[in-house]
Amino acid sequence: MVIERTPPVAIDTPCIGVCVMEPDGLCRGCARTIEEIVGWGQMTPDRRRAIMTTLSDRRP
Repeated sequence: MVIERTPPVAIDTPCIGVCVMEPDGLCRGCARTIEEIVGWGQMTPDRRRAIMTTLSDRRP
């Protein structure tokens, strides 16, 4: 029996390692909500891209 393993696929992420939730409910580093951060790995690539296009508009 041969078991083939598929290498993990890199998931694009806006995370910059500055993980602090601000009072407005957005992460200081990436401007995502906690729900978006927690669910990121289970989201479809299209959903992640849609969120990423809105991030720059979330901060003044």
